[in-house]
Amino acid sequence: MPEETAPDPLALLEADTTLAAAEPILALVAQYFADTRAGDGPVSTWHSAEVIADRLVEPLPRRSRPLADVARRLSSQLLQDVNRLAHPMYIGHQVSAPLPAAVWTDALISALNQSQAVREMSPSFTPLEHQVIEWMTDLVGWDDRAGGTMTSGGTEATLTALLAARSRAIPDVWTNGVGASPPVLLCGEHAHYAVSRAAGEMGLGLSRVLAIPSDGFRMSVPALREQLQSLRERGISVMAVVATAGCTATGAFDDLNAVADLCDEFADERGPLWLHVDAAHGGGALLSPTHRHRLDGLARAQSLAWDPHKTLLLPLAAGMLLVKDERVLETAFAQQAPYLFTPTGDARGWDMGPRSFQCSRRSDVLKLWVVFQRYGANALGALYDRLCRMARALYDQLDGHPSFRALHEPESNILCFAWYPDGVADADRDDLTNRLRERYNRSGRGWITATTLNGRRVLRITVMNARTDVMHIEALVRGLEAEAQQVLKHPA
Repeated sequence: MPEETAPDPLALLEADTTLAAAEPILALVAQYFADTRAGDGPVSTWHSAEVIADRLVEPLPRRSRPLADVARRLSSQLLQDVNRLAHPMYIGHQVSAPLPAAVWTDALISALNQSQAVREMSPSFTPLEHQVIEWMTDLVGWDDRAGGTMTSGGTEATLTALLAARSRAIPDVWTNGVGASPPVLLCGEHAHYAVSRAAGEMGLGLSRVLAIPSDGFRMSVPALREQLQSLRERGISVMAVVATAGCTATGAFDDLNAVADLCDEFADERGPLWLHVDAAHGGGALLSPTHRHRLDGLARAQSLAWDPHKTLLLPLAAGMLLVKDERVLETAFAQQAPYLFTPTGDARGWDMGPRSFQCSRRSDVLKLWVVFQRYGANALGALYDRLCRMARALYDQLDGHPSFRALHEPESNILCFAWYPDGVADADRDDLTNRLRERYNRSGRGWITATTLNGRRVLRITVMNARTDVMHIEALVRGLEAEAQQVLKHPA
């Protein structure tokens, strides 16, 4: 048979530019919002990757089809198995049920497709990024020397900050590398893996990351002092100290003032030690009169990572790096690209590319701007408080519970808790805990995560949905109690 003539691609494009053409996709979004708002259906199907992959096997599509048909296939083949983060019983990973205004804005960002590398490719949103960064640095308490850049998240922000710290510690690093005895990084034992990953990416090596023991899941200040004193006596240079504000495992906040005091006390010829704060999760406390005190001392840091796509409930990705003196970002990278960056074309430093790990970067700052314009900082702070109250609600629910016990007082919207079934040895609890979590998540009742604390598997919630309420926390406990009985009745 003769090969079918391809349709006019411009005609296909034009057909998709109307609101009517978009309606099938928009309807999927609206239906998702409606279903999850009501709490209908399972939170997750827990189907295996193999089951889903088998459903998707087909040859590469050669023929066009109407967008409405594509939407129907999308609904039947894929949407049924997504994790329904907007369901109030999803209380799992640190990914938000995003605010609706930001969801709609995300579509606009894609349609406009501006690139934040240089101002000429994003004439409106490059100045907007500078403005929003200024709002954020004002919240921290820095002066007009401060600056920053939007990032894909805390991992990129921490890497970029530590690249700047590396250039401060080793001024010729872009020419000659880190040398045989590079400086060390210090961080708490519960620090995000982004710190050790950055050490590997920067050529320092994991052996140059020194983990400081914790005290109540916070970096131990006496242990940090002891390590800094030992390094000074041995003549080992410190590149940076990384503190955490809202650690991934427990949501704990390091004592930033105490850590900053030590960075001042152990200053070297360059000045105070570089203090980077990983506030990817806890940065939202800046908007909360109730929780802001947990960030006391933040203004003394040289840099911080903050992910509005976490506790400000934006869609992925919307992270940021903020620095006390924006000139340090000029040293983090050292590339020349005359087709993009010109010495005379950016006298005010508008271009974001020279200070960013990314070149092709969406205008994600628009989501943050719209959210502040739509909801206001006060309402966003109240939402942060609400998330934290739900973690506290579970903490209170477990007070005196016969078999579930909270392992720490919540400092944010994260709580870890353990299952202590009667007559079960500690050595057997890890397997039972993993099975309980899997049974609960498979049931569709809800979704929680697990982690390891002090060598034991424990259960963990992160409240990332503004609609999660006390009744959902109560349902979580009832669901775990029911599934726990089944785990004990049916041992592996």
